[in-house]
Parts: sequence; C-alpha cells; structure tokens
Amino acid sequence: MSKKYTVRNHKKHEHIFNHVENISQFCQSLESWGDKTLYVWKEHGEKKSLTFTEFTAMVYRFADGLLRIYGQKDPVLGTRLNENVRIGIIGETSPYWVAAYMGILLAGGVAIPMDKELDPAVTGEFLASVDATCLIHSGTFNETFRNLPVSHPSVKFTVSFESAEDAPETCLAFGKILALGEEAGADFDTIRQTLLDLPIDNERLAEMLFTSGTTGSSKCVMLSQKNIYAAVTSADTSVDFSADDVIVSVLPIHHTYELCCMMAAINLGITVCINDSLRHVLNSFKEYKPTGLVLVPLFVNTMFKKILSEAKRSGKDKALSGGLKIAGVLNKLGIDVSEKLFGEVRAAFGGNLKKIICGGAALDPSLIPIFESMGIALYEGYGITECAPLVAVTPYYARKCGSIGPSVPCCEIRIDGTQVDEDGRVIGEVQVKGDNVMLGYYNNDEANAAVFTEDGWFRTGDVGFVDKNGYITITGRMKSVIVLDNGKNVFPEEIEEYLSKIELITESVVVGRETEDGSIKLTAVIFPNTALFEEKFAGQETDIYKEIQKEITALNKKLPSFKQIHKLEFRKTEFEKTSSKKIKRFLV
Repeated sequence: MSKKYTVRNHKKHEHIFNHVENISQFCQSLESWGDKTLYVWKEHGEKKSLTFTEFTAMVYRFADGLLRIYGQKDPVLGTRLNENVRIGIIGETSPYWVAAYMGILLAGGVAIPMDKELDPAVTGEFLASVDATCLIHSGTFNETFRNLPVSHPSVKFTVSFESAEDAPETCLAFGKILALGEEAGADFDTIRQTLLDLPIDNERLAEMLFTSGTTGSSKCVMLSQKNIYAAVTSADTSVDFSADDVIVSVLPIHHTYELCCMMAAINLGITVCINDSLRHVLNSFKEYKPTGLVLVPLFVNTMFKKILSEAKRSGKDKALSGGLKIAGVLNKLGIDVSEKLFGEVRAAFGGNLKKIICGGAALDPSLIPIFESMGIALYEGYGITECAPLVAVTPYYARKCGSIGPSVPCCEIRIDGTQVDEDGRVIGEVQVKGDNVMLGYYNNDEANAAVFTEDGWFRTGDVGFVDKNGYITITGRMKSVIVLDNGKNVFPEEIEEYLSKIELITESVVVGRETEDGSIKLTAVIFPNTALFEEKFAGQETDIYKEIQKEITALNKKLPSFKQIHKLEFRKTEFEKTSSKKIKRFLV
C-alpha cells in the first residue's frame, strides 16, 4: 500500500562555515560573527538581544568563574577542571542556559542537561547517580531547589540565572560568577586567551545525558567533545541553512536533538529567537518571522491540521485543496506560486518560512510535497541520543520522501539482518560507527555489552533498509515490533502512519493484544478528535466511535491481511509523552 511521493529538489551550493572539533574552536567560530545579533528573547515581557561578541564574552567569563569556584585561584597557572566536576543544568531555553552549558565545557567540566519536566525528586536522584556537585537552574526553580544542597548526597551548591533576594548561601547568582574574574583583577583579554590556550582532550567525557525513563530504566549516555562537535559540523555540512537565516527555538533545550541543532545554527551565524511558551508559539512565529525551524513531526502535523481546520471554518477548504494540486504540478516544473496562492497561510507562520528540519520521530511523507506546494521545504533527519544525536539527514538537493537520507559525514551505517523484501533490499537493524558514537553508558557494563557489536558498531534498535544510493529508510523499532501467530512481523509505526491520516483520530498507538485463545490481535488504541467530530456531525444521530470504525474498515481493505486492525480501544485523554513529544509506548 506504500505510496511514492515526489518533490522538487533545491540547487546545491557551497556551505561557508567553520569546521570545529572542540569548545575552544567553537567559541572562536562564534566570535568571528562579531556584532551580528545571535539571540533575541523576552525576559519578563521585555524583548532583549545579544550579539555573538556579547554572548561569547559571557561564556568566557562563566568558564573563568567556574575555575575560580572550583579552586583554580589563578587560571593562568592552572589547568581545566577534571571530569569529576559534573554540573547539571535545568530550565527554560535561554542564552544563559546555552552560555552555562558552553562555559562548563570550556572550563573542562562535564555538563548534564536535565529535563525541566521531571519530578524534582527524580532530578535529584539522577544527579546523585553521577555524583554531580552543582545544579544550575533558571529562576523558576528557585524555590524547588532552594534546599537541594542541604540534603543531597553530592550537590554542594546551586547557581540561579535569576536568584532571589533571600537566596541561601548555597545558591550563587549567575551574574556573580561572571564577575569573579574581574573582581580578582583579571582583564577580559587575559581571561579569554588563557582559556583558549589551555589544552583540551577532545575524547574525554564532556556531557552526560539521561535517556527518557524512570530512574531504574533510564541510562546515562556519555559524550565527548569529539562526539558533540562531529555531529554539529556534520549538521552544518548537510543542511540548507546560512547566516542569512532566522530561526525560532521551540523544542526543549535539554534534548540532544534541539541542543545539537542550536549549536549547529549558531556556528553558521544564524540569529536564534527563543519562543517563551508553547501557548505563544504562533505569536512568536508572527513576531520573529523565521526563515527556518527545527521541529518534531507532532508540531508539523499540528501545523497542517490547523491549516485544514482554519480553511474549513472559513469555507476555503476546497480552494486550499485545489491550490495544493495546482501548486504541486507547477512546482515540478520549477514554477513557484506559493506566495500568490498561500500568502494567508504563510502569514500565520511569519511570512518568511522557507524550510523545516524535522526529526525525533517518523514524519508522514505525504506532508513533504504538501508543504513544498506552500513554499516550505521539509527535510527529514534521524538521530539517537547515543550518537550525539545526528546520524542521517535527507539532502536538500536530493530529497527522497519517506527516507531519512544517507548517513552524515562523521559516521557510516550498515544494516544487520537476513530478511529480504520484495525489492531485494535487506531489512535489519540500523547500526552506526563514527566520531559521533558515544563513549558508552555510565556505570552500566551490561547495557554497554548489549548495545555494541563485537566489532564495535552501535546498535540503534531501529529497523530499516538502505537503497542502492545509500538512502536509509526506517521501518520501525525492534522493541515495538509485533510478532503474530503466523510468524509475520508487524511494525506498528507503519499502521500508525495510516491512522494519522484519519481526521477523527488525534493520536494512536498500535499494539498486539493477546486474546482468550492465546492468539495475538492487532489492536489500535485511539485518542479521538472529539472537537472535529462535533463540528462535522453536529445534530446528526451518530457517534464518533462508529465513524472511526467505518474509516478503519475502509483502511483494512487496503492492507494485507496480517496488517489489518482487529480490535479498537478508545481513550479519553491524550497519550503520556516525553518532553520531546514522543508517546511513551510502554505505558499503553
């Protein structure tokens, strides 16, 4: 039933950016952009901005302050911190968060980005598990972590980006740390040069990341600076972004996908505007007028559903459908009519949006030509935390809908499997080897033994195939595969993609449920779109469950028998998700 979608490719051009291998080179790369605006954000409703020069000065001063706090009285005579200095960072996306992260790396410590949605007790347990000595947090966590150093087994002090007047002695102000070097009589040029001259071991531990899960199931990924900047440089090599672009940061900054893309963006000299709340995201688009975005598929799907619902509400749904068909045909001929036909739609996203990088989960390939018709290019990427995280991205100059593209320059991939599909392609686990692959899991020999092959390749746990041109297609997760009684393997992600096209379904998860006779039946667990149902069937004698059943019956007729859905389960609330908007399948 798979349908092939085609899309116009964009002209390949030379990329101009600095190849970097560590934090020292990265800071110097950012400095080269001088007085260009780097960050724009709002603080207590007031719009603020920082240039590249101002931001890198903040990084240098914070790194110097950390060295002084941790005993390097005179950094000129000292060395960088050792990898036992582990510092957590938690809070909303801000220039201060990024400066703290970079400052930790520059000082030689280990940065631990933390999920701000975690229960504070779990945050404390995670920090204790790696013997973190400090937690840096935003002002919103002042009360939450006020007494953390008092009872915590390893955290000795906290740092607040916006400390309260009655803050305890164990809570230091971010601004105070920035000023330590100056208070000690060191001028800025000396601080900067000293930090840049200190030797760096690119292969030493630099970052620790907790995979999603409970304290018992979560693993701690260890990354080196080589891992981090291999991914950053590969991202800059592979995407169609430049210093002329403006992006709006939407995703949580602690997540390795957003953090890597943030680092890659600012290395290119891009201006980053920061969205302050998901409730305000459309207002942020209108205000900041981005040319590009970094999103997960959930956001892209939501954007398109909003476009559809607005068109129906205003009676323009037929005009939208017709316009997409016309624009699609003309697009293939190299004629762009997106501004003329979809000016109103594009205005909702600021009017300048030209491209979206989409990763973190599977993207519905049918959306790529639809957005292209509206003048917005969708590029799908693939990564995993253990690979810092970038593994592959579809090239802007040679896209293939449904594929995540070839592997990026810093790594290579292989398929480990024996199953062959009808087109002669080997289906199996995607495995990775390269400079982006992690050092390993912290204090977890069993997990390390399981995740690396005997010849040193990282097992992603994702299943897919590679075509003759080296393009990778992911078909599902090994853990989520459903093995039926007849031995057939079903990847639920494929069925969920079909279900996502049914308007009355907001979200779905396909699982294998065991029946009374012991057989396994494909079951769709569905969160219905009740608002759309009420709008579409108001006053009619029907119910949403019957309407969804009709749609699924029609879908089953197009699917092979072993992929057909046999049971339905409905839920009244949306599925629980991670902070990166992935459904927690294990809870379904």
